[in-house]
Amino acid sequence: MVDQFWNRRVLVTGHTGFKGGWLAMWLRELGAQVSGYALAPEFSGGIFSACKLEGVIDSRIGDIRDRDRLRGAFEQSQPEIVFHLAAQSLVRRSYCEPLATLETNAIGTANVLEAVRHAPSVRAVVVVTSDKCYENPETAHAFRERDRLGGADPYSASKGCAEIVAHAWRRSFLENREPPVALATARAGNVIGGGDFAEDRIVPDAIRAFSHDQVLCVRNPDAIRPWQHVLEPLSGYLALARALIERGRKFSGAWNFGPQDSAAATVAQLVELLSDAWGGARWRVQPAADGLAEARMLWLDTAKASKRLGWRPRLSLREAVDFTVEWYRAAPSVRGPRLYDLSVEQIRRYSRIGDAATPDPRRGTHVSP
Repeated sequence: MVDQFWNRRVLVTGHTGFKGGWLAMWLRELGAQVSGYALAPEFSGGIFSACKLEGVIDSRIGDIRDRDRLRGAFEQSQPEIVFHLAAQSLVRRSYCEPLATLETNAIGTANVLEAVRHAPSVRAVVVVTSDKCYENPETAHAFRERDRLGGADPYSASKGCAEIVAHAWRRSFLENREPPVALATARAGNVIGGGDFAEDRIVPDAIRAFSHDQVLCVRNPDAIRPWQHVLEPLSGYLALARALIERGRKFSGAWNFGPQDSAAATVAQLVELLSDAWGGARWRVQPAADGLAEARMLWLDTAKASKRLGWRPRLSLREAVDFTVEWYRAAPSVRGPRLYDLSVEQIRRYSRIGDAATPDPRRGTHVSP
């Protein structure tokens, strides 16, 4: 899996989280010298702790709101590529912690980009935001990168703010710096996969219930989401970072990474697939008593990534669920190095699906790593 291109120093913020842990692992297998900066892992069963990633990458614990500590991480790691994933990532938590969510997602992003601004080693940055950064009128419209930003809840607003911050720092400071920094933002859908134990997310909630033979309670069974396995958007982030290094500002700006059209499904359809893959499990509808609003429909248009990066989603929703359940089924008995090996094997298997693995933006096609 080693790719000579990735023989570089790479910093991942949020490496102790779900997506960040998988990305750090993938980068290491590609041959990158990976450093991470993030809060301590919140869940002992999560991908970072369960796979013992602290032993295989240069892990630094800190808050992106701590500017001095963050700047120190950049000075020590001297990254050429930065993936910024550190965030408060839960919509419902943002109602309880609106200011902390805004501070982390908007001001935290500005802190990271200020550190980039003063780090001469950096050549490319991928800022990961969310598909929820768009102003969502709840129609069947598939959001394109040029659509209006917005947010009717604190989380969505914070992600829209992060997009604006990234645009401002790119135009005001980074692309005019010497040497210049190419910066892009990445917007992905609802991600599933092994190692996610966050609260108020349907897959972790389902696994907790199914593992204890309990009935899963579902709040919004008819809500439509662009479900995708965690490796899908990560493959897009990797392709995007490579394009930023090789082609520079031509690939700056915003990018959507969503699933196949068939993978945009209701919560109820996802739960049925999870139940089947688990071997049969029970669930029922129980509307939330707190009345907190959540978007009922969300779609992404990924034509830009397909045309310009040669990126495309590879997994059907059923395949994404099968990957996910396989990981959770194995986790209780194969923690540590064996679970790391299983996770890497999933990355390799994902890379072999279809006609290729790592996208090559130079040709708009896929090539094997």
